[in-house]
Amino acid sequence: MVERGPRGKGMGMIKWFLGMGYWVQGFRCFPWLGVAFFLKDGLQIDPSTLQILLHSSNIPMVGKPLYGVVSDSVYFYGQHRLPYISLGAILQILAWLAVAIYYSSSISIITITFYLLLSNLGASIAEVANDAMVAEISKQQTHLKKEQSSSSGELQSFVWMATSVGGVLGNLVGGVAIVKFSPQFMFLTYGVILIIQLLITITVKERSLNLPKKQSGGGIKEQLAQLASALCKPEIAYSIGWIVVSYAMIPVLTGTMFYYQTEALNMDSSVLGISKVFGQVGMLLWSFVYNKSLKSTSPRKVICGIQATVAVFMVSDALFVNKFYQQMGLPDSVYVVVFSGLLEVLFFFKILPFSVLIAQLCPPGCEGSLMAFVMSAIALAMIVGGYFGVVLASYVGVTGTNFSGLPVGLLIQAAFTITPLLLSSWIPDHIKADIVKKKE
Repeated sequence: MVERGPRGKGMGMIKWFLGMGYWVQGFRCFPWLGVAFFLKDGLQIDPSTLQILLHSSNIPMVGKPLYGVVSDSVYFYGQHRLPYISLGAILQILAWLAVAIYYSSSISIITITFYLLLSNLGASIAEVANDAMVAEISKQQTHLKKEQSSSSGELQSFVWMATSVGGVLGNLVGGVAIVKFSPQFMFLTYGVILIIQLLITITVKERSLNLPKKQSGGGIKEQLAQLASALCKPEIAYSIGWIVVSYAMIPVLTGTMFYYQTEALNMDSSVLGISKVFGQVGMLLWSFVYNKSLKSTSPRKVICGIQATVAVFMVSDALFVNKFYQQMGLPDSVYVVVFSGLLEVLFFFKILPFSVLIAQLCPPGCEGSLMAFVMSAIALAMIVGGYFGVVLASYVGVTGTNFSGLPVGLLIQAAFTITPLLLSSWIPDHIKADIVKKKE
């Protein structure tokens, strides 16, 4: 018999299954690295178009609240998480195999955009189900342990590590595959990995994962009402408001920096792959540090500290583009690997403590829909930030061949990054106090 609670074979099965799902999720960077180079070299699109396309392909992520509500309320044969993970895998398999089959320089932007949207639709459905499982199981762990501080954030940190490991391997292998093989090979490989995940998922039953049993009367209308009720709680509403502002206000310049590194600096794709690996290793170390030392620290201090660090790195990027570090004897490749790699993932560091915060504040019964709403809001904010970045690049006169205005753009980006710190009071200062207040 599978043990209930956080220990024994039951928890081992849960970690194995969730670890696999989040590892595959982290490994998505492998085909997406191929997409970036295919769009740049194969279709020869400009930096602004590249950034618009990559950010627009994340639009399915905005529908996560709907997927969460449906996952919370619509069951298939008594299961309401694993069927959605299977559906997400199927949609991604269709998308990546189609891109691989129709791979050529003659493929239209509209066609590849459609398949990228389909891929992200499948990924977002699977992510919603996985995130909801983490929230449900974490809440069970918290109730079963006497000391909340010993269990809070434990499973979130574990799946964060699994995602980071997938990202490390995906970027490491991707940097080599883009040189030795082709983007088409990368698309096919990830399609095969998704097929393996699908075959494993359909053999697992939810009862072996100790998920909450089906609740009667939990229709979509009731789930929407519960979600609306949760969002009306000030501590939840203000927290989500801050995280959205903190992403939407940052004009993202990833497409511009990608072109600067490959065109102006002539960086080899393997260097960019190693840079991403370094960033993913940083994410992995961050999950260890947070779980061991910071999960009992005020979420406001942790999240605001990350936001300020991001701004510092952006100022450092401006110095890098102005050749400051090169004049000090630091090779461009070393800076790109270390600092650019870390900055790329620093944007996501605050999601870990924020997800722990929301999981603890979330009322029972709407874990899936609330976590999905949060991730949807973040996705929408990042899309807005991506479009904002295109406007900023145009304003400072950056093109695919002219990067003279990039340092000014990076300083403007840093200024917008620190602005949300003025609203830091929106983030609860102590999770534990809020939970006690909520239970009373």
